[in-house]
Amino acid sequence: MRVGLMLPLGDEPIAGVPGRFAEINALALDVEAAGLDSVWFYDHLLMQVGDDAPTASWEAWTLMSALAATTRRLVLGTLVACNSFRHPAVLARMAHTLAEVSGDRLVLGVGAGWHEPEYRAFGFPFDHRVDRFAEALAIIATMLREGTVTFDGTYYQVKDCPLMPARPDAPTLPILVGARGDRMLRLVARWADAWNTAWYASPDERFGQTRDRLRAACEAEGRDPAAVELTVGMLIGDGERKTPRDAGAVAGALAAWRDQGVEHLICWVDPTDRAGVDVLLDGLRRWRS
Repeated sequence: MRVGLMLPLGDEPIAGVPGRFAEINALALDVEAAGLDSVWFYDHLLMQVGDDAPTASWEAWTLMSALAATTRRLVLGTLVACNSFRHPAVLARMAHTLAEVSGDRLVLGVGAGWHEPEYRAFGFPFDHRVDRFAEALAIIATMLREGTVTFDGTYYQVKDCPLMPARPDAPTLPILVGARGDRMLRLVARWADAWNTAWYASPDERFGQTRDRLRAACEAEGRDPAAVELTVGMLIGDGERKTPRDAGAVAGALAAWRDQGVEHLICWVDPTDRAGVDVLLDGLRRWRS
């Protein structure tokens, strides 16, 4: 099982949490040296709860491109790129380019989006998000896998849209979809190389039920569920539904997820300060030993 970290992206105003690029880059290099397998980037333009003032993180794709140049081994992934923020054919081109820059270390995680305040602020339509995502995913997957796509949908239209420059010797770029609703799970079964469900502490009834629904969706699509990589988001922190910030507890949770057949565990340390990341790294060492 591979283990990764959700990186802080500058919107956690807490002492010890990296906020500027130099600090985020240093953290990525440190966890790479310590043996983590991946780092992950959330894709938000702003966050706002109620009447509170909005907060915003650095733009995910720009940061990810920079870290593709400074790291050497880490897998880089979006968890997940919001479909509404970019035309799907442009997103496919962005991912294609970043796969080239990173030496094929990219996982393209995509989702339908959910946080309405950022849609209002930036002028994106909030309606029919799953319908829009279904069309977008068909375009992205076809373009990345076949090199060109023609699609005439309700929300997106492309004609003979090419993926260039060609990379004839490159592996197919993996597509991950974050989903829990039934319609989204059918799209996972139809198009995705990997599925993510989040956020959990250790395996529980909620996880088992969602996984069973994915298996049913795969059967409905005529696809072997084993063909879809199982990835899970694990939350480390204080409080309910979080793995305690304790190395022994982290090691135990890693073992439990591996026993469930999870292939890639993505950890979000809350808050993502150095002390919390050190707990994750210590737990990882204990589990691997």
